[in-house]
Amino acid sequence: MKYFLALAQELHFGRAAARLHMAQPPLTRQIRGLEDELGTPLFLRTAKGVELTAAGQALLDEVPNILSLTQRARDRTQQAGQGLIGLLDVGIFGSGVLDVIPRLLATFHQARPEVRIELHNLTKGEQLQALRERRITIGFNRLVPPEPGLEVLNVLQETLVVGLPETHPLCARQEITLRDLDGEPMIVYPNAPLPGLAQEVASAFHREGIRLNVVQAVEDVLTCVALVAGGFGACITTHSATSLRLPGVVYRPLRSRHLRDIELSCLYRTDDMSPVLAAFLEVVGAFANAQSTKGRDAGGRD
Repeated sequence: MKYFLALAQELHFGRAAARLHMAQPPLTRQIRGLEDELGTPLFLRTAKGVELTAAGQALLDEVPNILSLTQRARDRTQQAGQGLIGLLDVGIFGSGVLDVIPRLLATFHQARPEVRIELHNLTKGEQLQALRERRITIGFNRLVPPEPGLEVLNVLQETLVVGLPETHPLCARQEITLRDLDGEPMIVYPNAPLPGLAQEVASAFHREGIRLNVVQAVEDVLTCVALVAGGFGACITTHSATSLRLPGVVYRPLRSRHLRDIELSCLYRTDDMSPVLAAFLEVVGAFANAQSTKGRDAGGRD
């Protein structure tokens, strides 16, 4: 199109070739090849140079659009290769959306606003299945079991707290031990077949030789905290859940030898070479490193 445009504007092979910084024979071959491909003459040869045919004029009218689309295609191809445009399908879950995940997504969106982010609220098992079927790019969850073809990256070690009805006597304590919860009515989550926080809580109670009195098992943190607010019982949850400031709930730090914190991880396919995923993993990695450094500094001060 650039060769055609130069000749259509100069109407002379010699001047067009000079403008294009090329010899005349290659330009002649390019124009002849274009005419052969389109199946119609584009120029009439005259003693003074060339003139556009009707077909040539029709093509000339479309050249700006063609060149613009070509440049747009080139630009978008380069942007896609750099992870600046595209789609990021993210698997999320209950308490994970209360703090860390939104911050990661906001940081990524600020750096790459042209990448479309789609969120999918999925259980751990559903996330694993969606990754296998390539329906999501990356997932976030806790206590992710090893899975062939999947990489699991630890994002954050999150401390645990006890949620109590505001009228509960234990609210007077500055921190709660597991032994304080011996026989207390407890609400646990998630109620799911794969190991999660509920199983970790049960294991810790067993190891400390105390009774876990489960009065309700629910699927998500919001339901769990809402039941605590209603006076149904106490719960053990992550620190991020304290952002759920429901009336009637008091949070206290948990002190336990066997239940100190729980990790938040991201999981993705090892064979996914997507530039968008690579760019997002840079954001996740930077956050994880910052949290690790913060934890080491806090440990040093202690």
